Amino acid sequence: AYNLLNSQAAEARVVIPHRTDNAPDGDGVYRPDGTSARFTRDTVYDLYLVVFGDSTAAGLGAETAGETPGVQIARRVAAETDRVVRYANKAIVGATSKGLEAQIDAMLIAGERPDIAVILVGANDITATNGIRASANRLGRAVRLLRASDVEVIVGTCPDFGMITAIPQPLRTVLRRWGLRLAAAQRGAVRAAGGRPVPLADLLAKDFRERPEHMFSPDQYHPSAAGYALAADILLPEVLESI
Repeated sequence: AYNLLNSQAAEARVVIPHRTDNAPDGDGVYRPDGTSARFTRDTVYDLYLVVFGDSTAAGLGAETAGETPGVQIARRVAAETDRVVRYANKAIVGATSKGLEAQIDAMLIAGERPDIAVILVGANDITATNGIRASANRLGRAVRLLRASDVEVIVGTCPDFGMITAIPQPLRTVLRRWGLRLAAAQRGAVRAAGGRPVPLADLLAKDFRERPEHMFSPDQYHPSAAGYALAADILLPEVLESI
């Protein structure tokens, strides 16, 4: 069984290309009228929204900055609250929960404190076979670090690997089970740390299974613009509730 899963993992790495590129850069200021601009020191804004996490948080798979989940959330928050939103993405492609605190520390050391932080992380903890409890605990510490600075934190928990058909069976089922266990552990850790967990595995899987050609980008692993739009729709209510 071990050899079979290892061979299927190698097969999946061939089918799913290793991405070394970066997601489109959407950092800037978003206004209620739909316009946007680059942030400068003289820019006046009402809310500061920052995204942390992995390639999904960064928006890898989107063709334009406007398609990334962070920008979609920033635009919607600006429109629905009638406020000017400054947005910055600190996510790193390939990151696991081990890198979250470094992402946050780098921002805090620079003297910046967001009003709202959105974290998307977990998939790489599964593929890297990081421990479930350890990964959830690291996420909890990252949330506590932000809450200690009075930042509202929304966390999209680990997605459902069962919807990624590019991963062969039975490896897909094994990864799905690990991912769902991690998502459950993440929810507990985030709540205990004062954050707001959003169960992406529960809320995204149906649409991704029914329309994979629409929801996945050409690499068959990361979401497409439509997939990110759905994720943004799911995260947005918690973001608005935190304001």
